[in-house]
Amino acid sequence: MTLTKLTSTQSTSAKKRIFVAGHNGMVGSAIVRQLSQQGDVEIITRSRQALDLTNQQAVLSFFQTEKINQVYLAAAKVGGIMANNTYPADFIYQNLMIECNIINSAHLANVQQLLFLGSSCIYPKLAEQPMNEMALLTGTLEPTNEPYAVAKIAGIKLCESYNRQYNRDYRSVMPTNLYGAFDNFHPENSHVIPALLRRFHQAKLDNDAQVIAWGNGKPMREFLYVDDMADASIHVMNLDKDTYDANTEPMLSHINVGTGVDCTIKELVETVANVVGFTGEIIFDTSKPDGAPRKLMNVDRLKSLGWQYSVELEQGLTKSYQWFIDNQDKFRG
Repeated sequence: MTLTKLTSTQSTSAKKRIFVAGHNGMVGSAIVRQLSQQGDVEIITRSRQALDLTNQQAVLSFFQTEKINQVYLAAAKVGGIMANNTYPADFIYQNLMIECNIINSAHLANVQQLLFLGSSCIYPKLAEQPMNEMALLTGTLEPTNEPYAVAKIAGIKLCESYNRQYNRDYRSVMPTNLYGAFDNFHPENSHVIPALLRRFHQAKLDNDAQVIAWGNGKPMREFLYVDDMADASIHVMNLDKDTYDANTEPMLSHINVGTGVDCTIKELVETVANVVGFTGEIIFDTSKPDGAPRKLMNVDRLKSLGWQYSVELEQGLTKSYQWFIDNQDKFRG
């Protein structure tokens, strides 16, 4: 199918029409919550049933008719290690299709501003710590999520390529480990923080004497509360173009988003237990894998652009636990 560039579809309305792709996800929903507090925007969303983002013609038609001014690309197929290992073709294909369709259709519809949300997994498995933006494409990726990481790297390069060829203003942010409201608390497929919150909550309800945590507790990880991620995303989107360009490079334009602070898994586990109110014994099963010894983002670039995190870990865990309590009927099973 041959696509021709559409005429400008910029809205003449006083309100900026902002499309948040992935608005039902953890990050997308946080971006919607924050944008909804601004009186000069109109938020445009579509459910997966209403708009298949892997369908090129459907996405193009959407952009052609909706007169979008700005895009937050937070939609993605995501999952843990087991899902990435089991469905690598699905992860690379669906993520490539989503970002290709949205970025190209935004360009054809003359949308000048777009923010692509990536992942810290874009960096090499053995990247020097803390990981800075310059580490991209300098080494071998972590094998378990390589297809997903390759798709996210492609998203960065798509944005950069449209900027270079068409003078678009398409930007990319790479978050560290995120947690918060609308996280995945599935008993088998969740990441470390929701898994721990759920495990300690159940142990408290069952009056268990002990909870077993995997590994020796020594690896260090960085965590960012999702509302901080949304705030950082909006901050980066709204930076003056000259400022953004002056602090990035045409072919190395992404920006890390994190706290710049990490903790041991042992410290995390103990903090979760305290937040939940579990008073039993915590046992570390050293026969289980630990993973990489450290994963920390260098966030100097973002700090130089005037943003830093505000939600400390214990405060964020408390908010996350309360959200889980209020919504736990969704996670039965």
